[in-house]
Amino acid sequence: MTTAHLELSDLRALLPWVAEQEATPHRDTAAFKATMQRLKDARLGALRLPRDRGGAGITLVQLFDFVIDLAAADPNVAHAFRNPLNFVEGLLIDRTRVPVYETFIDRVARGETFGASATELGKRNVGNFDYETAVTHGADGLRLNGQKFYSTGNLYADHIHVYAVDAQGKPVKVVVPATREGVYVADDWDGFGQQFTASGTTTYTDVRVTPDEIIDNENVTKLPYVATFAQLYLSAVVAGVLQRVVKDAALLLKSRERNFYHAVAEVPGDDPLLLSVIGRLESVAHLARVGVLEATQWLERGFASAASGDVSSHAFEQAAASTAKTKVVIDDLAIRAAGELFEVGGASSTRIGKRLDRHWRALRTVTAHNPLIYKALAIGRQATHDTPLPNLSYF
Repeated sequence: MTTAHLELSDLRALLPWVAEQEATPHRDTAAFKATMQRLKDARLGALRLPRDRGGAGITLVQLFDFVIDLAAADPNVAHAFRNPLNFVEGLLIDRTRVPVYETFIDRVARGETFGASATELGKRNVGNFDYETAVTHGADGLRLNGQKFYSTGNLYADHIHVYAVDAQGKPVKVVVPATREGVYVADDWDGFGQQFTASGTTTYTDVRVTPDEIIDNENVTKLPYVATFAQLYLSAVVAGVLQRVVKDAALLLKSRERNFYHAVAEVPGDDPLLLSVIGRLESVAHLARVGVLEATQWLERGFASAASGDVSSHAFEQAAASTAKTKVVIDDLAIRAAGELFEVGGASSTRIGKRLDRHWRALRTVTAHNPLIYKALAIGRQATHDTPLPNLSYF
């Protein structure tokens, strides 16, 4: 397969343009889809593929460093690419064990993306791979039926990776084209933040499935703490939004021409109290980036061991622990920072036209994905009683 050369710098060059699109007032889903398509055309999803497979061959640390900057430009875009990038890591680890993965890698190299459908609404607890969505045998072959929620990014994906069970109740993974008859991705996400991530409903109604589209879990490497990438990715989005908070706070302060009569300095930009607010925001953003990249180093070691066929449980455990600790500390600081931004601007900074509230909304939405309190509890149990950390989804 011949594919144009790809460099990380090619994607970084698009970040200012992405930020310009994000700043557009009254943006709609169509406009956001155009932004996603341009990044897909630039083959963002192929950054981690080896160079001889059409990728940029970057390290995992380089990827997360880029994701932070992408989230600073537009957290919706960064979040929408979480599932496609997570899927690629699975391809790289298991391409020798699952033959169809070689075909998927070629599709990723061309710029196609793979969304994911896992979570289902209802009374069942989430994260333990217990699904109602199923692949069953019919008179005319295999059919997929079910409904998923939190379908982040599926509206912009070319294929969807569906978690389901077979007729015997055995967990399987199914990969189907997003445009196949019976697949319906609704643009019904109504959260107050991350409004364009399309994190709503995906429905599968008698979707035709071929045997080669079913991935047997027995052929896939069993990774310890399998959800670490997805969890760490959310913290990378948080770190990116914090970068934008710092930038906007500094611009806001420099734009102010008057101060309160009883302030410490006449010019707001020279006021040491206001400058100290910027200093705290910058420090939180720095800590978030460092925490994410430190955890990424452990995860990269784990992925390298898995790709070589010798899974390092220690590396994955350290990655999961570091990821959880980073979230517990950073989430609270980030939400506080998004509110403290307004300390440097006063009441005028709350005007709708400035849209500065979108940072808090984005952070509150991303951080709510998986409760901080349960991660803190798990960390406390491990530190006190050596209790293993939770080892399935959502941790």
